[in-house]
Amino acid sequence: MADERLAKFELEYQRSVEEMSDPKLFQDQHRAREVARRHKVLEEIVATLREIEELRGDLAVATELFQASSPEERTAWANEIASFEASLATKSEELEVLLLPQDPNDGRNVILEIRGAEGGEEANLFAKDLTEMYQRFGDRMGWRVEMLAADPSDLGGYNFASLLVKGDDAWRRLKHEAGPHRVQRVPVTETQGRVHTSSATVTVLPEADEVEVQIDPNDLRIDVYRSTGPGGQSVNTTDSAVRITHIPTGIVVAMQDEKSQIQNRAKALQVLRARLLKAEQDRVNEELSRTRKSQVGGGGRSEKIRTYNFKDNRVTDHRIKLTLYRLDQILMGDLVEISDALIQDERARQLLDQDDR
Repeated sequence: MADERLAKFELEYQRSVEEMSDPKLFQDQHRAREVARRHKVLEEIVATLREIEELRGDLAVATELFQASSPEERTAWANEIASFEASLATKSEELEVLLLPQDPNDGRNVILEIRGAEGGEEANLFAKDLTEMYQRFGDRMGWRVEMLAADPSDLGGYNFASLLVKGDDAWRRLKHEAGPHRVQRVPVTETQGRVHTSSATVTVLPEADEVEVQIDPNDLRIDVYRSTGPGGQSVNTTDSAVRITHIPTGIVVAMQDEKSQIQNRAKALQVLRARLLKAEQDRVNEELSRTRKSQVGGGGRSEKIRTYNFKDNRVTDHRIKLTLYRLDQILMGDLVEISDALIQDERARQLLDQDDR
């Protein structure tokens, strides 16, 4: 049975190698990305299956030698057998994870949208803290992070910010960030030193290719206006800011960070495609039904996926009941431990679902 499974995956792997060596493949960037993503998964599966086959062979030989050995030699062979069995168990677990259904968005770039929610200006300041945390996390992971848009608030926070994150594992790690984030601290506007609770929301969108999401120009209403800064003052003398409304869905995207109207329009269309792709994925696949509204909830302080408590230097992720007392490091981008724990939790739930079927 194991030999049959290995042969099946090796055949599929060889086909993916052949397809990737065909220059015509890259005439369709969407197809090329899908093939490359599947090729990478198959490569890991085949390598793991080969290791399992080799370990089983080693275990069989060690067992035969144990049975044929003298009493004095049996301890050494017993240790060898135990070592092979432990390695085999580890590799089998790795294979089980590799064979889980793949998230269709794995390998995509990510658009993060961060908004101040409840708590007034303190919420906007926290939204900026989160934005900078993700920028630093991206630097640690070796991703390319680009600020798509930022709407500064009166005290230097962000009413809204949008980041484009480029990296092979960006989606896998960042998708779990979607939802309301709660902060507990003494606001800069608080004169009595009292701790307040505020919140910001994070939306995570998979970047879409133009070929995946076709937008009919007749479905768009495009408005241009002058860029504004905190307090509403104009920061540009030309109508470079762009607001695009997708009439069929009512989705609105506004961009004003670039001085060029053409650049702002291109960025707005990039974000619009991502939102339309996510909406379509949510509609088609109920299992992935996390629309922008369900991701962020109402943004209320009682709804939260994670709490950041400055007084105790504590971060708690409520979904996996993980508490770490190093908020300062996490805000500097050290999110790996939380990210790893969320990925492990997702895999555990997937394995449980597989067992229940």
